[in-house]
Amino acid sequence: QVQLVESGGGLVQPGGSLRLSCVASGSIFSIYSMGWYRQAPGKQRELVANILSAGSTNYADSVKGRFTISRDNAKNTVNLQMNNLKPEDTAVYHCHAVISIVTGTFSGFWGQGTQVTVSS
Repeated sequence: QVQLVESGGGLVQPGGSLRLSCVASGSIFSIYSMGWYRQAPGKQRELVANILSAGSTNYADSVKGRFTISRDNAKNTVNLQMNNLKPEDTAVYHCHAVISIVTGTFSGFWGQGTQVTVSS
């Protein structure tokens, strides 16, 4: 079994910063991608950013230039540095990873989510 555990959410004022972390653990053979999605009340879950094992990244247009995703392959960890936060960034942020637990078979896994609230 695989678990994704997030940390780092909280309450921050507009213009502030937060850093989210997610650690994958369990019977992991390899990790193809790790990333973050978010879901605000009444809205669909959307991709924030992801990073492939080779290091290429993908960002939502709304966070480009403000958020930076990074990954430590040795520690099965992905981080999201969020700067210049805006009220519209308020959401539950979920870690997502595409993981192989046996050779050649990949599945998607989700963390339980961490709340990020941007408010004065």
